[in-house]
Amino acid sequence: MNTDASVGTLFTALARKLGLQWAAGRTGEARSIKHTDSETDGTTLVGHLNLIHPNRVQVVGITECRYLQKLHETSRRNFLDQLFDGTSDLIVIGDGEAAPDDIKQRSEASATPLLTSSQPTSQLVNYLQYYLTNLFARKITLHGVFMEVFSVGLLITGDPSVGKSELALELLARGHRLVADDAPIFAKTAPEILSGRCPDILRDFLEVRGLGILNIRAMFGDSAIKQARNLRLILKLVPMTEEQMHSIDRLHGARTTQTILGIEIPEITLPVAPGRNLAVLAEAAARNHTLLLKGFDSAKLFMDRQAHFMDNS
Repeated sequence: MNTDASVGTLFTALARKLGLQWAAGRTGEARSIKHTDSETDGTTLVGHLNLIHPNRVQVVGITECRYLQKLHETSRRNFLDQLFDGTSDLIVIGDGEAAPDDIKQRSEASATPLLTSSQPTSQLVNYLQYYLTNLFARKITLHGVFMEVFSVGLLITGDPSVGKSELALELLARGHRLVADDAPIFAKTAPEILSGRCPDILRDFLEVRGLGILNIRAMFGDSAIKQARNLRLILKLVPMTEEQMHSIDRLHGARTTQTILGIEIPEITLPVAPGRNLAVLAEAAARNHTLLLKGFDSAKLFMDRQAHFMDNS
């Protein structure tokens, strides 16, 4: 898990995109936003101002500001006592609203970071939720080459020297895109989604035995690099003899699943043998996977056609 969840880091990452400005509480810049478990501590990560189910990041907009303005002095003071009781790690005022003086004073006194933005609060909630969800997501590093092939996130795996990088290089030459070589990082960003990206130190590079380290961006252009992609299919390269290849199910191929961070990902074992065009096979695997997701099963269609032929013969 990425532990750098400080408000200062969040501000640096999103200030330009969201137009964030410091209003008060900058002494709490190093304050970490706590990872929440709503089932145990009753809090949520990001949301509009809420004191019943408090958010670690409270987003305040024009509606909330109008509500605060209508409160009597005692009620407003009690409300702010709850807001600054230590449950909230960051308060963001959006919709172009100015930070009220009493909120700025409480922010300074409690070292609770207070930011303002001209962006709509709905957009602030979405961006902050996305940023923090990725930050706190469970992560795993896998060995292989992660690519985008026909919009499918495809992880090429296999033993060392089996030809993973060579296959990736040929796919790049055919117009597909590289996400990460050697050590892609996958994060569980939703119950059924694994988002893969490249470690910063490896970005743009591909190692090919005999050629060394290649800068794919420099060779093929910016369009050959994809920053992140959801993992949809694993292609496992396995050297096989002709006898082993004959043992593969001819209707369905060598299909199975691999469980990664609790998510089942389809895996195809692709035989590696002289004369086989692996790039074409990888493209076919990606296209066929897309068809399967749409409910089009070629093997089932073939079997149904054979059954119909036999029934009418």
